Amino acid sequence: MNVRELAEKYRDVIVAWRREFHENPELTGEEIRTGNRVQEELEKMGIEVRRMARTGVLGILKGKTPGKTVALRADMDALPVTEANEIPYKSKNPGVMHACGHDGHVAMLLGAAKILSQMKDELKGTVKFIFQPAEESAWGAKNMLEEGAMEGVTGILGIHLWADLPCGKVSLEAGPRMASTDIFKIFVKGKSGHGSMPHQGIDAIVAASAIVLNLQSIVSRETSPLEPAVVSIGKFNGGARWNVLCNEVVMEGTTRCFNTEIQENFPGMIERIAKNTAEAYRAEAEVEYTVGTPVLINDADMSRLAAGAITKLYGLNALVEMEKVMGGEDFAFLSRTAPGVMAFVGAGNKAKGACYPHHHEKFNIDEDALPIGTSLYAQFAVDFLNR
Repeated sequence: MNVRELAEKYRDVIVAWRREFHENPELTGEEIRTGNRVQEELEKMGIEVRRMARTGVLGILKGKTPGKTVALRADMDALPVTEANEIPYKSKNPGVMHACGHDGHVAMLLGAAKILSQMKDELKGTVKFIFQPAEESAWGAKNMLEEGAMEGVTGILGIHLWADLPCGKVSLEAGPRMASTDIFKIFVKGKSGHGSMPHQGIDAIVAASAIVLNLQSIVSRETSPLEPAVVSIGKFNGGARWNVLCNEVVMEGTTRCFNTEIQENFPGMIERIAKNTAEAYRAEAEVEYTVGTPVLINDADMSRLAAGAITKLYGLNALVEMEKVMGGEDFAFLSRTAPGVMAFVGAGNKAKGACYPHHHEKFNIDEDALPIGTSLYAQFAVDFLNR
């Protein structure tokens, strides 16, 4: 049987795994049950298992003859979202939900491990199965990397089930695919006073509001209009009472872009605007900037290899072009270590209720996407090792 036929053969078990993980979601860094179940299933397949990054799992499968090492990655964590779907496998963990497809990622990679474990005599080299925690907080990939998950790896594939693509379609374009994701806080300090006598104080809310508006000039006036970029404030806290002048505001936001030079320049631009704007209102501002994930860039050779795999499996019509997205992915840390490709596997289907965006309380997938992702993982590994 070929890879696609094996994926269809194991379809029911892959769907069952996905529903089990969906029913038992775990937050970032708490993927204890998930990791234990992954380990249990890998060991049943005769695959060597190493535990790392607290809750992460690394599976290692050696082929019949020595050769290169390829890695396949899936993320395992869920989100602090209360599920609104009425389905038999609805989350049993109140306030926690697999609202981004990671349950499907884990199930598909287990499916690929099952297929490849039966094909190991045909493999020239080693496959590493990276079941990674903490993608949503962007430290899981770094921890797996620091603990040796990518040692010896010369190519890697990650898959993201994607709600905005119809089931049956796969996007594998080379180049920038997901944005850098940095976080910043701005602390604005003024001087409190009575709201009826604002001249006696320094209104931190007015100063902070001006900073929010002026930050938008970074995108409109300090970066090329040909370069997508985002500066967004998502949290703004200040004030204690309606008639008391606010003396301190704390705001939090994020920056996104596809250009590493712009990412490097963001902290300086934000600090300059925040401090100088605050000074114009007699206030003070301090910036705390945290660099998150780098830009996720699909390697051209790995993209061609993955496109060849999906074409071999499902034909040219399965390939589709999709615009890059401003969401971030810590897979970027892994694909900076070895040439990599992130595949977007369509999981949308309005007729099945799989039509809500990622992180929505009604997010769901068309489970027909699971054999597609499973076979792509497996075929990519076979083609990479044997080419």
